[in-house]
Parts: sequence; structure tokens; C-alpha cells
Amino acid sequence: MSDQYKKEAAERAAQDVSSGMRLGIGTGSTAEFFVHALAQRVKEGLDVIGVPTSERTRKLASELGIRLTTLEELPQLDLTVDGADELDPRLSLIKGGGGAHLREKIVACASQSMIVIADGSKQVKTLGRFPLPIEVVPFGLETTRLAICDVLNGLKLPQKLELRGGAAHPFVTDGGHYILDAHLEAIDDAQTLAASLVAIPGVVEHGLFIDIATKAYVAGEDGVKTVLPI
Repeated sequence: MSDQYKKEAAERAAQDVSSGMRLGIGTGSTAEFFVHALAQRVKEGLDVIGVPTSERTRKLASELGIRLTTLEELPQLDLTVDGADELDPRLSLIKGGGGAHLREKIVACASQSMIVIADGSKQVKTLGRFPLPIEVVPFGLETTRLAICDVLNGLKLPQKLELRGGAAHPFVTDGGHYILDAHLEAIDDAQTLAASLVAIPGVVEHGLFIDIATKAYVAGEDGVKTVLPI
């Protein structure tokens, strides 16, 4: 049923799109349902232009006939629609399960608003059950890892970091970086953690999205709920 709920949330978000909009288009399984729903509306005459957040999304959207551009050509957007790995009652998010959180955050912050689409399993009281992706430069990886551990230790968080893909075949992002997944269990002070991580040389970005999402459509057994930040 998870895919059905994702599809329902995505289709609801597609109804918020109107002709003339400049759209950020997210990455991941839920976002792909949105791409399909948006493409159907484009076939019906909706006139929009989109900025994809990954090469995978670019390929799918292009194949389905959605007109695309880049942030270089269109640096200000009206709306971004994207999924999330976790969302809390403030609509703070963990993103990056698909490894595209750097581009996703750039695009979301270039937008006037951001709609999150998700199934009900992604709602949590406190972020952290889903591993937090931390995108890092390959050069000096061990130095960066130790600096991240120092930050986590200072915040009394578990110092459990895993290189995504493993040392033999590390996952490489579209930007050419690696990802360290931090298994934190519960993040009580996401804002302090976010600020501390980006202050580390070697950390490119992390998957905490704070004060960015403006609304969420969350689907479950009772239909699609609209969630606003408290």
C-alpha cells in the first residue's frame, strides 16, 4: 500500500500546480509519482517549466514531455514538490535517501514554497530514526569523519557513521561527492546539529531541511491529509 499512498500524495500536489509556474521537481520514489502526475496534466494543456534535482529526475521528466530548464537559466522558482525520508510536526525534514539532497536543497531554497509529499510512515515526532545523510568531499575523508564524530559527541549523539556503498564501491553523488550516513536514533536539537555540520571543512551539505517546507500532503488509510508546520 505504500506505493499507493505515495501516488495519492503526489497526485494531490500536482493539483496545486497552475499554468505559468516555475517548478522544482524532486528526486526519489515519491517524487517520481509526482513527475507522472505532472506529465499527465501537461498532456492536458498545463504550461509549466521545471528544474529537476537529479539526473534521474531529468531523464524521467524529459521522457514524459515536461519542459525543463536549469537554475542558471531560471534562478527563482515558484514551487518545489519533493518527497522526504522523515518529517516532524514542524515540517523539518530528513532527506537524501536517494543521494540528491544537495541539489534538492538548492532548488527548494530557490523556491517561494515547498510542498512535501509522503506516505504516513514518514511522519515522526522526532527526526533521527532514518539515517542522516552527510555529503562530504572525498579528499580528506577520514579527517572529515573524525570532525563529524566530534560534533556528534558534543551533542551526545551516537557516533555511528557509515560510508554509503562501502569503501570498495562508495556511492558517488551527482556532484562527485561521497555520503556518510549518520545513525543518530533521535535528533533533539536539529538546528544546532545542522549549523555545526556545515561548519566542518569537507562537509558539503547534510540532509536536514529546516524551515524550508511550507506544506505537506501525507497519504494513508484515511486519505490525504494536509499538514502545516506548527
